[in-house]
Amino acid sequence: MNRLGLILALGGFALAVAVIAAQDLSAVGALLAAAGPGLVLVALAHLPSMVLNAWAWAVLMPGRTRPSLLAMTFNVWVRESVNGLLPVGRIGGELASFRLLRGQGVPPAPAAGGLLMDVALSILSQLAFALLGLALLAAGGGAVGWGGLLLGFAGGAALGGLFIAAQRLALFGRMAAGLNRIAAGRLEAFAAHSARMDRYVRRAWRRPRAIALCFLWQFVAWVAGALEIWTAFQVLGADLGFAEALVIEALIQALSSAAFLVPGALGLQEAGFIGLGALVGLDPATSAALAVSRRLRDLLLYLPGLAAWALWERRGGNPA
Repeated sequence: MNRLGLILALGGFALAVAVIAAQDLSAVGALLAAAGPGLVLVALAHLPSMVLNAWAWAVLMPGRTRPSLLAMTFNVWVRESVNGLLPVGRIGGELASFRLLRGQGVPPAPAAGGLLMDVALSILSQLAFALLGLALLAAGGGAVGWGGLLLGFAGGAALGGLFIAAQRLALFGRMAAGLNRIAAGRLEAFAAHSARMDRYVRRAWRRPRAIALCFLWQFVAWVAGALEIWTAFQVLGADLGFAEALVIEALIQALSSAAFLVPGALGLQEAGFIGLGALVGLDPATSAALAVSRRLRDLLLYLPGLAAWALWERRGGNPA
């Protein structure tokens, strides 16, 4: 995975450079220079989304072992930083956050089970957010057919439904038990942990209030993510509103998730900003500056996130 991720990262970086270089670089540079320190505000505008995601995730944790909101926000920060900057196929952040939860005193079953449920619900909440973005684009006269909306909904719902069904049917525990039999009992501890996780998840899916609250807060977090695009509009001088920011954020996030194997969706994200910018009325130079501001966000927020995670590990943040 690391080798493949490195190859994809290099190819994506080359594509990103080509996409930006194809624009009017003097105009792009002038926009970024005029924005100046405002680009820091663009990065900080991502923080509300992180806090809301942390709260949504915490809802799934048992009250007696639930970490504080500050601790859960730290977990989200590290999770996004790892997935956003490292060639880990969007799973390294989940593994890192599992270690963080264990170090914060969460037992293995709730830590793994809550994480799996959070991922499953995030697929569905992101689907709803992407459909909202597509609907707004279509309502504004964008080149999106309602047939495409229905097709996208069906595909996303099927993916989320399969993931949830796998959890409710205890497939992870059954697979672990099968591997243990093949290994002649040498994976007994792994199979036992998997069985406990499956029991926790199956019980947790019977808590409709927690499920609904997690989904709702995740959706609010996706919408809050558009605040970053809207702030970028302000500092770059683009005369567009929050609805256009929401359209771009919804579809860029969907594109980034679809390109999960490419670290940070390098290249594809830049091309997406150029294309989506054109659909909502942005000129190419402003769209390119918007793409660069998103990469600056990654550097300003996610590099410190990786450093904070490394420091946590170095200080003995081992699973309890």
